[in-house]
Amino acid sequence: MMQTFQARLNSDERMMAILVGLSLGALTVIFGVLTAIGGPLIGFGGLIGLAVALYVLTDLMSGLYITLAVVALLPFATLPIKIALTPSFIDMALGGFLLVYLFQWMTGQRSRPRFLLVHLLIVAFMGFVLFSFVAGLGYGVPTTNILHKFVELLLSMAVAIILSDVIRDVPTLRRVTQLLLLLGALQAVMGIGLITINAQTAERLLNALSRFGYPAGGVIRYIEENPALAERAIGTWVDPNAYGGFLVLIGVLGMTQLLAREPVIRPRWAIGLLAAPVLLALLLTQSRGVLVGLGAAVLLISVIRYRWLLVVELITAAAFYVLPFTQSYVARLLQGVNNQDLATQMRFGEYKDALILIQRYPLIGTGFVGTPQRDIYLSVSSLYLTIAENSGLLGLSLFILVMVAIFGYGLRQWRAMRRDPLLEGMWLGYTLALVGALISGIFDHFYFNVEFNGASLIFWTVGGLALTAARLATETNTIPLLSFDNNPLNNPAKEAS
Repeated sequence: MMQTFQARLNSDERMMAILVGLSLGALTVIFGVLTAIGGPLIGFGGLIGLAVALYVLTDLMSGLYITLAVVALLPFATLPIKIALTPSFIDMALGGFLLVYLFQWMTGQRSRPRFLLVHLLIVAFMGFVLFSFVAGLGYGVPTTNILHKFVELLLSMAVAIILSDVIRDVPTLRRVTQLLLLLGALQAVMGIGLITINAQTAERLLNALSRFGYPAGGVIRYIEENPALAERAIGTWVDPNAYGGFLVLIGVLGMTQLLAREPVIRPRWAIGLLAAPVLLALLLTQSRGVLVGLGAAVLLISVIRYRWLLVVELITAAAFYVLPFTQSYVARLLQGVNNQDLATQMRFGEYKDALILIQRYPLIGTGFVGTPQRDIYLSVSSLYLTIAENSGLLGLSLFILVMVAIFGYGLRQWRAMRRDPLLEGMWLGYTLALVGALISGIFDHFYFNVEFNGASLIFWTVGGLALTAARLATETNTIPLLSFDNNPLNNPAKEAS
C-alpha cells in the first residue's frame, strides 16, 4: 500500500511539473507573439494584463475596484490586437468581475440574492431597450461593433442591480466611495496637467495611447473646434463633454462628502484636496451643461440639508460674475442662454430634428442601427431625446420611472439613514451626483450612448451605489426584497442575535 501511495504521489508531482512546464511555455509563446506584433511594450503589457486578469478571477471586490479604475482612467483603451473583435479594457475588467460573480452563484458561495423591487424596473427598462434594438433592425444592418457596444450598454445597466447584491456592508461601500474620490482626483490632475503644458506636447502624450485604441492626431479640443479659441480639458476621456460628465458625478460626491457629518475619509481636509482638482478640471472642460448640473446639485443640497450654504453660493456666484479671469466662462454661459454661439445653434437644430423623428416613431423609436428615412438621423445632444429616439416615449417613460424609483426608495429610508451619519453622507453624495448627471443630461447624451460606454457605466454605477446605501440604512430591510426568507444574509439583525 505504501508503494502504491508513493507511486501515486510521484505521478501527481510529474503531472504538476508537466502542467507548470506547459504553462511557462504558453506564456513564453504569448510573450513572443505580442512582442513580435507590437514590440516590448505590448509584450510586457500583455503579461501584466494577464496577471491582473488572473488576480481579478480570484477575488470579486478586486474585480470591481479594477473595473472602476479602468473606467475612470482609461475609458476608451482597447487591446492592441484584434480577437474577432477588439475588446476594450472595460470589457475585460467588467467581464472578469461579472464572471467571478456568476461563479460564486454556481458554486454556492453566494445565495439568497439581495435584490430590491426597484431593480424590476431596471430589468424592464433593459428589456424594452433590447426590444427596441431588435425592432429597429429593419432599418439597417448591425455591424459586429454595434452589437458589441450595445451589449456593453446593457451590461452597464445590469451593474446597478448587481452592486446591491455584491456590497453587503457599510465598510465595503465606504471603500468603494473612497476609491471613486481618489480615481476622480487622479483623472482631474491628468486633465489639468495636459491643458497646462504646451498643446503640442499634450498631443504627443495622448497620441501615445493610439496603440490602445485612442485616436491618433487632432486629439486636443477647443471651443467650437477653433484653435483660436480656448482649449478644453479632456483628460483621457477624448471628449470634453464626456469628461465633464464623469467629473460632475465625482465632483458632487466630493462636495457632499466635504459637508457630511461623517465623511468617508479623515481628516476632512483630505477630501478637500481630492475634490479641488475635480472641480477645477470640470471648469476647464468649458462644458456648460455639466456646470449647470453641478450648480443644480449644489443648490439642492443647500435647500434640503445645509441652508447656510446658500449664502456661500450667492457670494461665489457674485465673485464668479465679476472676477476678471472668469469673464470668458460668464460670456459663454450668456451666449448659450441667448442662443448666440455656433454650438448652441447646432444643438437646437439637433433638438428640432430629434423631435421630428420622435413624432414619426413615438412609441418604440427606431432602435440603434439606422433610420427609415434619409431626412432623419440618430444623433442629438440630449440624454432624454436620445433615449426617445432609440426606444421611443415608452422607453423614455421607463427610464424616468427608474430614476424616480431610485430617489423614492432612498427617501423612504431617509429617517433610518439620519441615524447613521456615514450612510447618510454617502447616500446624499450618490443621489445628488445622479441629480447633477440628470440635469446635465438635458444638454448631453453620453450617459446613454453606445460610443461612450465608460460614461454609461459610471452613471449606472452611481445609481446602483445610491440604492445600496439606502438598502444598508436599515438592518430589518423595511423595504421589501425579492427574497422573502429568513436567511441571515437578508436580515443582519437575526444574524447578530
